[in-house]
Amino acid sequence: MSRIEGSLNASEARFAIVVSRYNDLITDRLREGAVQTLVRHGADPNQIEIIPVPGSWEIPVASRACALSKRYDAIICLGAVLQGETSHAQHISSAVCSALMSLMMETGIPIALGILTDATFEQALARAGGKMGNKGAEAALSALEMANLIKQIGESL
Repeated sequence: MSRIEGSLNASEARFAIVVSRYNDLITDRLREGAVQTLVRHGADPNQIEIIPVPGSWEIPVASRACALSKRYDAIICLGAVLQGETSHAQHISSAVCSALMSLMMETGIPIALGILTDATFEQALARAGGKMGNKGAEAALSALEMANLIKQIGESL
């Protein structure tokens, strides 16, 4: 029996970080957490490209362009969709997540989901480097592991 696992070595991988500018007090922290995590695991900063988009709604189309370019081993998507007085946030987050999953399945490029869907700004801040950790850093770890796993599977064929 053999076992194939993705490592957390980023030294030979290229990453796109697609990040929403909307709610930038939160998303800037998510982005910083993702970049610091990748660099801490051996990524060359020149192998990390930041792709800002207006909001979370635009993340899937930019991610699609990244995936189709074949330039990246993984894509990290970062945003913050906060609940307001209507169901708008639920519709946005559901559509974005569905589009990203479809894109990942279509292209085979790992896409890490670091889009917060909190009820309040304070909850989002807690998940963007506060007492609840940094979900951008967690998304980077997921992207790194999956990029290496997909590579390992390809090499084992």
